Amino acid sequence: MSGVRPGTAASRGGTGTRGVTGTRGGTGARGGTGARPGGAARAGGSRTAGEERALTSVAAGDRFRGEEPEHTPRLWHVTLSVSGARAPLTEVRRALEQLAHDHPFLLTSRYAEDHAEIRYWEEARDLHDAAAVALRLWGEHRQTAGLPPWEIVGLEVIDRATYHQRIAAGYGPAPATPVGVHPF
Repeated sequence: MSGVRPGTAASRGGTGTRGVTGTRGGTGARGGTGARPGGAARAGGSRTAGEERALTSVAAGDRFRGEEPEHTPRLWHVTLSVSGARAPLTEVRRALEQLAHDHPFLLTSRYAEDHAEIRYWEEARDLHDAAAVALRLWGEHRQTAGLPPWEIVGLEVIDRATYHQRIAAGYGPAPATPVGVHPF
């Protein structure tokens, strides 16, 4: 079975049958012509009609030699800053604690009467997806958590490697306070 990449069909979409042998003609997502996304030819040439290939499940995060899967989720460190009209500190704290309960990946929140900063890890395919989720976080939880009607005034989304490089260099978004909800 030369030229077969394990897990390609089974790892995308999540609804296919795993661990079975099946046939694949020219009507699939890539067809039977040996073409790969982006127009690159597959090593080993094209398969003959009716050739069988084993589909194998591949765990998220596994890498193929020399390529980066485009749909593998990654971890992104998000810092969301919000501000607005003054609100009682006890209400702000209670609302942020409720947000932490509703959004279990929340690392730390710092707050004052008129602003807050929320830091957490988000799992997303790319920066665009992580930023989109972060930009919806405050608005989507505003009613359920009782958050103040503040607006988002800042957003930073960095990948895990960049986060760790900054921490190692001593200038990154260091965890200034322990995990939880704390005043500035």
